[in-house]
Amino acid sequence: MMQQPIEPGPAEPFVSPHPYATQRALERRAKQTADGARRETLLYLDGVTKSFDGFKAINKLSLVLQKGEMRAIIGPNGAGKTTMMDIITGKTKPDSGEVFFRGDVDLTRHDEAAIASLGIGRKFQKPTVFESLDVDENLRLSLAGSRSVFSALRHKRTVEEAAKIEAILATTRLTDKRHRLAADLSHGQKQWLEIGMLLAQDPELLLVDEPVAGMTDAETAETARLLREIAETRSVVVVEHDMHFVRELGVKVTCLHEGSVLSEGTLDHVSADPRVVEVYLGR
Repeated sequence: MMQQPIEPGPAEPFVSPHPYATQRALERRAKQTADGARRETLLYLDGVTKSFDGFKAINKLSLVLQKGEMRAIIGPNGAGKTTMMDIITGKTKPDSGEVFFRGDVDLTRHDEAAIASLGIGRKFQKPTVFESLDVDENLRLSLAGSRSVFSALRHKRTVEEAAKIEAILATTRLTDKRHRLAADLSHGQKQWLEIGMLLAQDPELLLVDEPVAGMTDAETAETARLLREIAETRSVVVVEHDMHFVRELGVKVTCLHEGSVLSEGTLDHVSADPRVVEVYLGR
């Protein structure tokens, strides 16, 4: 009987015997994997470095924030917290490293105004509100976009704009203060107003720098509740020194030191890290 020919099986993939080619293939595969993981994030920093006159304010910093996540950033003075926020918002350009928003938006290629329009809002430690205007007018200006102050205040708000302002007033605990001059608000209420002004611009990511500095205990507790409510609809990064307030937030904590991540996890985990105790909490 005539023997049937054997069908050839699937060809083995060709692998170059040269070790450099193998290394390059592995690097490409690793990059594809990293790019895929990055696209699932809202904020992605990898290997970010920034030096000022030879001093590394940020040193190979890597940090990932998921969509809808609130994160607390702690660390001693000079740890790089402010520089990190400057880099995210485009105020400072890194020397090296990747900074991506929504997976594929390279923030290093955009300036501050463009980054703000992409949906990243920043609140500095000291509130910057229009003290000669009342609360309602401050919020109307924040909704105005490119309109001038005069035209914004004369602008007849739409039903949608009115509803948005009402919602922001409720969120920021300022409904009964809407016609009070910003200058007459307490320090804590001014902080809430500025947060409200940022919310009026619909940021997807809100960066908040030491929001409870100078607040009363009652205002601090209320601010924790306020930020937890905000985090239900957007992502929030909070830089803070008050550990009681951080505990009230109940979120993942990242401790920075000398420009890089020293420890990360729950507050209990980070607080128990001997390195964190030595450089920060033990002081």
